[in-house]
Amino acid sequence: MPPHVLILGGTTEARRLAAALADRPGVRVTTSLAGRVGTPAPLPGEVRVGGFGGADGLAAWLRDRHVDALVDATHPFAAAITAHASAATAATGVPAVILRRPGWRPGPGDHWHFAGSLADAAALLPVLGRRVFLTTGRLGLAAFAHLDDAHFLVRSVEPPAPPLPRHTETLLARGPFDVAGETGLLRAHRIDVLVTKDSGGEATAAKLTAARALALPVVVVRRPPPPPGAPVVRDVPAALEYLEPLLGGP
Repeated sequence: MPPHVLILGGTTEARRLAAALADRPGVRVTTSLAGRVGTPAPLPGEVRVGGFGGADGLAAWLRDRHVDALVDATHPFAAAITAHASAATAATGVPAVILRRPGWRPGPGDHWHFAGSLADAAALLPVLGRRVFLTTGRLGLAAFAHLDDAHFLVRSVEPPAPPLPRHTETLLARGPFDVAGETGLLRAHRIDVLVTKDSGGEATAAKLTAARALALPVVVVRRPPPPPGAPVVRDVPAALEYLEPLLGGP
């Protein structure tokens, strides 16, 4: 049987890795998507959608499908599936690696305030601003729902899930975004504070540059750490290097 790689996907890096593996003769690649986006873009190789039923369900799937390696290329904040993948690969002995793009780092002129959670981010807002550009995704907005004195511009790929803050305007959009567009958006909506997760990557980093140019404070929610001892690589070439011995390479 050809070597079988399972990619836990949903990110740009997962898509790029799937394409690289699908182009390689004699390798079977399956990308698993959580199903939170209604119309995902086509992916090379095989695709499955939906959960596994926790760590035990994932372990059973790895055994039944004869998976030879797992790459966790989920969003940096998908802590639950990362924990399940760590437990499942430990139980089955399937080699695994976490593919995480580097997080963002503040530079000269940035006014960043770090938060450990969405609730911590919400607690910072009353002293930072009242017109908030909230770019933390469509889930978890209940953490901000009690802030009745603030106006929120919420941007997400699909409509956000309630409960939402009382004064919320929704903007449905998918990156990448550019600095000129982000600067214009911040000015048009009179934004005085930006809230984001430390997702990393270039697709949505323009908002940080725009906030710097406008001297706006930015609340950055820190990403959860990987499971202890889990190998982590920062880009697709490093993930391919990790997989090479498992796929019959040198």
